[in-house]
This record gives sequence, structure tokens and C-alpha cells, in this order.
Amino acid sequence: MKKKLLRTVGPEAMVLGVCGGLAKYLDIDPTVVRIVTALLTVFSIGGLILAYFIMALIMPKETEVF
Repeated sequence: MKKKLLRTVGPEAMVLGVCGGLAKYLDIDPTVVRIVTALLTVFSIGGLILAYFIMALIMPKETEVF
């Protein structure tokens, strides 16, 4: 079965589910992805925020996939 990059829903999704979806796709702990995202956001002076919201618009939710 082919892996798909999807946003998580429910308790796994903290804001929009992007980090949880990336963690599932990469088979790592979602906390690691969230910490790395937070650090990159700080060091990029907020530039990652735009990329995060673009990913939230592009990535389908888990429940939207048939």
C-alpha cells in the first residue's frame, strides 16, 4: 500500500494536523516534528508559518480520503 501525506484529525491534531500528518508519513513521534517545526519557525523569523498554512490548505484530511 502506498503511503499518503494526510493531515491528522481528532486528538492527534494540535493546530491544523500538519505536524501529526508529517509524523505519521515519516513514522516518527509527532512531538519531535512539532519541536523541530517550532525551532525552525523561530530561527526563520516566522517564515515557516506561511509554509505551514499552505500545507494545511493543500494536504487533505484523513477523513476526506475514501
